[in-house]
Amino acid sequence: MNSKLTALIDTEAKALGFDLVRVAMIGGASDPTLQIMAERPDTRQLDLSDCEALSRRVSERLDALEAAGEDPIEGGYRLEVSSPGIDRPLTRLKDYSDWQGHEARLKLAREVDGAKQVTGDIEGLDGETVMISGSKGSRAIPFDAIHSAKLLLTDRLIAATMPLSAQDADEIIEAPVEGVDDLEPQEED
Repeated sequence: MNSKLTALIDTEAKALGFDLVRVAMIGGASDPTLQIMAERPDTRQLDLSDCEALSRRVSERLDALEAAGEDPIEGGYRLEVSSPGIDRPLTRLKDYSDWQGHEARLKLAREVDGAKQVTGDIEGLDGETVMISGSKGSRAIPFDAIHSAKLLLTDRLIAATMPLSAQDADEIIEAPVEGVDDLEPQEED
């Protein structure tokens, strides 16, 4: 991703009090989407109004650049703003200390000790080296060797990321189904 674009989006996120987690162009040529993941530093979440605020702010900034002839993204695209979710990507060095004790899968940009992918519990950091404990023992993975990484969904992770509030959560609304008034078991002859 373009570092100038990421810096621009980071500035807009910080102005709203959010930490930028990831900026990526996804969807390829058929459905180009600028994906922005951010979080509140205190909750590690964004609610719907937070996503709306960041989306508006980034849209206005990008529209102003386009009007000035300085559009950082060629062609059309969709803008997607979200919280990183429970099985979040690990994109920053600090993520590995923040999520210490949780299981992650790291895909490596280059082979490290014969591996191109490592799965295990995050033990923490040693400088700019991520320490991972897996089936083959403890491994030291240089941060710059990590192509992509994400937390794996476990009961421990679910317990650690329970929402602080159910506000903006989907509600179940029961509505009658047309033509199905009284479904009672029929007696067989």
